[in-house]
Amino acid sequence: MKKTLIIASLAVLLVSQAFKADPVAYRIFDKRGREISWKELVQQCKGMHVIFFGELHNNPISHWLQLKLTQSLFAENKNLVLGAEMFEADQQLLVDEYLSGKITEKNFESEMRLWPNYKTDYKPLVNFAVTNKLKFVATNIPRRYASVVSKKGKEELMNFSDDAKKYICPLPLSVDTSLKGYSDILKMDMGHGSGINMVSAQAVKDATMAHFINKNLVDGGLFLHYNGAYHSDNFQGIMHYLQKYNVSVSCATFTTILQKDASKLEKENIGKADFTLVVDEEMTGTH
Repeated sequence: MKKTLIIASLAVLLVSQAFKADPVAYRIFDKRGREISWKELVQQCKGMHVIFFGELHNNPISHWLQLKLTQSLFAENKNLVLGAEMFEADQQLLVDEYLSGKITEKNFESEMRLWPNYKTDYKPLVNFAVTNKLKFVATNIPRRYASVVSKKGKEELMNFSDDAKKYICPLPLSVDTSLKGYSDILKMDMGHGSGINMVSAQAVKDATMAHFINKNLVDGGLFLHYNGAYHSDNFQGIMHYLQKYNVSVSCATFTTILQKDASKLEKENIGKADFTLVVDEEMTGTH
């Protein structure tokens, strides 16, 4: 009887302990792997010239925190400028016309080449810019030009008109294939020969985004850029080109990763960015 009671008590204890462990949706860690508070995060970001928020495109926590960080940084610095990989440079006129109230939301959304998850993930950021009269920069290269590079190589860009080149980074484009993001692509190529063009297509996106960020920096301002984590992980990609264009610019980077346990940062993920958003791998996607 006594043994039965002990076993029953242990079972109750184990069940109660299991229910005490609240699910952890996300945590934020610094470059050394230390968990930090939101207040610490904002304080460290507000003194920079540029913040790269590297997202996972379908991750709802990533998109929600982009909005929260935008709100928090605007409270600290009214000279906040927003920019995004998701908008292409030849769309800037449409963006400006919508933000200034010259065209309707319907016209804006029908004429822009919007990503499928725009309404759930990026529209809140655009709406924040509209409400607070912020500049929103379309930083990415038009996809038709990136496609040309992936098929024919970066030299093909030199054959486009001066009007076309207004939407592209300064040419000719130099590509450092030793950068991790680019070298990883070459490794995946497995000797098929198309890898260098794939790398160049990514590089021209990074360089173009860096170019338009640099063009839109303002004195005393802060530029918050939304991009896929790939484009700023390991302090490379866009940041590599931005610091070539402007050696005095200060930057901070976010990355977003999925882990089975979001309560701590796994060793292999430490140091990818100044700030790492760790999200539970079971988190649902937005698309």
